[in-house]
Amino acid sequence: MSFAELGLSDKVQQAVASAGYTEPTPIQAQAIPHVLARKDVLGIAQTGTGKTAAFTLPMLTLLEHGRARARMPRTLILEPTRELAAQVQENFDRYGANHKLSVALLIGGVSFGDQDAKITRGVDVLIATPGRLLDHFERGKLLLTGVELLVIDEADRMLDMGFIPDIERIVKLVPFTRQTLFFSATMPPEIQRLADAFLHNPVKVEVARAASTAATITQRLVATGRQDWEKRETLRGLIRNATDLQNAVVFCNRKRDVAVLHRSLQKHGFAAVALHGDMDQHARMAALDSFRSGEMPILVASDVAARGLDIPTVSHVFNYDVPHHAEDYVHRIGRTGRAGRAGQSFTLVSPGDEKSLAAIEKLINTSIEWEGPTLAELPPSEGPSSRRRGGRSEERSSRGRKVKVRTGGRQRSGSDQIHEEAPPAREAPAPQPEQSARKSRPERERPASKGNPAGRTRREDDDVPVKGMGDHVPAFLLRPVTIKKS
Repeated sequence: MSFAELGLSDKVQQAVASAGYTEPTPIQAQAIPHVLARKDVLGIAQTGTGKTAAFTLPMLTLLEHGRARARMPRTLILEPTRELAAQVQENFDRYGANHKLSVALLIGGVSFGDQDAKITRGVDVLIATPGRLLDHFERGKLLLTGVELLVIDEADRMLDMGFIPDIERIVKLVPFTRQTLFFSATMPPEIQRLADAFLHNPVKVEVARAASTAATITQRLVATGRQDWEKRETLRGLIRNATDLQNAVVFCNRKRDVAVLHRSLQKHGFAAVALHGDMDQHARMAALDSFRSGEMPILVASDVAARGLDIPTVSHVFNYDVPHHAEDYVHRIGRTGRAGRAGQSFTLVSPGDEKSLAAIEKLINTSIEWEGPTLAELPPSEGPSSRRRGGRSEERSSRGRKVKVRTGGRQRSGSDQIHEEAPPAREAPAPQPEQSARKSRPERERPASKGNPAGRTRREDDDVPVKGMGDHVPAFLLRPVTIKKS
């Protein structure tokens, strides 16, 4: 089947041919005719199958007739993240080269003034994130009564990010007679309920089993220790030993871990760039551009980059953390193996991740193979509070204070240190009878300073709790108290 058989206009077909595409993907072949027939569509397909073009191309054909009015967009596309919204705009710019349509992008991190100016002139296509769209509406700068077609993209991601109340409010603001397109890669029960409420007699288009992964992706599990430094060391080894690695996306569960891991990779000589939700829009777009161009072959990102980003040449995906939600795993590894290309994904699994891993394997109905030893075969870790540093290890006492223990240039576990024969110690003078037991503990002199005028000592090992005020009682507490009789 060719694009000419789908009913698209000549202008759209010319733009598609100029982009180098000759045959539509399964989701495009099944969805485009129904969109052109003005029917509601519920599209379910794994990531990387061309869902964006499945609604972009027919929208361009439908918008060839008509004219936009001031502050009243003709079509509305809702996206969960700024990057996805910007990517949809790029699709309209590419395939709408032969059209004179106005496209506006309403996302955070950009001034309201520039966006207001575009809306006031009138737009044919409005692409927005839910929060910024409602901000413009509440300021009286936007009317949604002229929307003819509503697209809700990545609906399951909308659910994860807490946008569902905003989506429900927006749907009530658009006309009841609009056409609605609802696309998602996974279909949990909550999303099915929303689809039933938003769509009217929809045509369901499903080209792959919900929450399935592409067959072109080689998936592997890698056992690693619980400590962050162990995981970073394991990740660096995987990147160095990876075969045919052109570029890679490394996913973390938390934005804080993204920043820490990014600095660590740069420190060890890797060309890496970070992407997470706390970055401003200019920095986020600059990071994506440097990754797409190949200037920075490693992108360390949170789940903000897991949905719908069209970077077809990603060769590897590394899950630094096992995702909390099993559906996120499908979207993460979907960044590779796109458009029929081969891809590889590696997921670092630490003790405590067994439950999340079981949920992922249950969702994709596949048992993922281990790369190297399994988690059960992993040798015992150095412990939750020790780390090798140039022949020293740091151990934390019960009060959280770091105590350095000399290990002779080799890291020893806790059991090794217990059975290790201690070197002979010099004889210490016997303590005087008037000295307390706590006074006999090793002490380190502190120099006199403004906050420590007497140069008092601080014990390096203060496991013995101090009762009351210790050896010093303030003078005002020693004064006799006189109680006057009433």
